[in-house]
Amino acid sequence: MSSEQSIIETHSLNLYYGKFHALKDINLAIQAQRITALIGPSGCGKSTLVRVFNRMNDLIESVRVTGEVLVEGRNIFAPETDLITLRKEVGMVFQRPNPFPLSIRDNLTFGLEIHSDYSKQNHTEIIEQSLKDVLLWNDMKDRLSQTALNLSLEQQQRLCIARVLAMKPQIILMDEPCSALDPIATLRIEELMQELKKNYTIVIVTHNMQQAARASDYTAFLYLGELIEFGETKHIFSAPEQKKTEEYITGRFG
Repeated sequence: MSSEQSIIETHSLNLYYGKFHALKDINLAIQAQRITALIGPSGCGKSTLVRVFNRMNDLIESVRVTGEVLVEGRNIFAPETDLITLRKEVGMVFQRPNPFPLSIRDNLTFGLEIHSDYSKQNHTEIIEQSLKDVLLWNDMKDRLSQTALNLSLEQQQRLCIARVLAMKPQIILMDEPCSALDPIATLRIEELMQELKKNYTIVIVTHNMQQAARASDYTAFLYLGELIEFGETKHIFSAPEQKKTEEYITGRFG
């Protein structure tokens, strides 16, 4: 994969939680406007890696990072990096829907209030477009003042995705976004991801092998903090080059 096509690159990335070596010499290039799945058994470093990309791990004491992470060619660990701007450009959707205990409207404008470059008159337009992007506008347009906590789990997760989209990111990180959803809602979120990748780069952590095979363009397999194999999803699942990858995707461990 050429670096010209990459929107995220890691070079000799290592991460430590105190003395524990959680990520080991990760070299990875993630293409723009594609879905990249991170797979591997529990504790292998998937969530740690995805949280590197918007520096969410900074919130954990004793974390230490070496190596380089480039987002759109900029080293996100450079001293001049503004974390608010980084997290605006690299949005995050979590494992379980986490709407704020506010109205649907206020959930979508919460982040906009932090950034002075969004004028109040643009809020209405951004709210409408964000909800349209996640296919909620028709259901929600007359309910914007109602609490988001009364929505179904699928609607809550779509709202959380819309909340990220309202900030106009380049990249959307998803840490097991369907783990709290039923199979039908999961498929609908996967269909939504296919639409979103037309305009956004998506990195998804998943334990679900079928989901990775269905929904992603590229797959990275991690094991004990190491990147074992990375490539096009169809190749990883049909003809993996590493024995450990084959053993994992065929269910022999994990």
